[in-house]
Amino acid sequence: VQLQASGGGLVQAGGSLRLSCAASGRTFSSYFMGWFRQAPGKEREFVAAIRWNGGSTYYADSVKGRFTISRDNGKNTVYLQMNSLKPEDTAVYYCAATRTVTTGRLLNEYEYWGQGTLVTVSS
Repeated sequence: VQLQASGGGLVQAGGSLRLSCAASGRTFSSYFMGWFRQAPGKEREFVAAIRWNGGSTYYADSVKGRFTISRDNGKNTVYLQMNSLKPEDTAVYYCAATRTVTTGRLLNEYEYWGQGTLVTVSS
């Protein structure tokens, strides 16, 4: 599976962005998908994840209620809608995929990673 993240950019605090992650391959619908982010000087951290059928979603406490993860298996794409953005949301955002999952929140659970897209939130 190859992943291509897009949709990052510069936005003012309180604004919104939608990230997309397009996946290659015919088995996209069988993958558990996640979004992670890495701010300058910090470790990569979990943001959100979604099960193969979209029936269950998971969020970091820091984004719960502001971010929404969704997927369109017909388009091989997973989305991250980000609302009420804060300067502390500034980071490179990565999408990731895995066929087997325990918690879905750990980096080492994921087999495939996209290249990342930069989100900058100005105050």
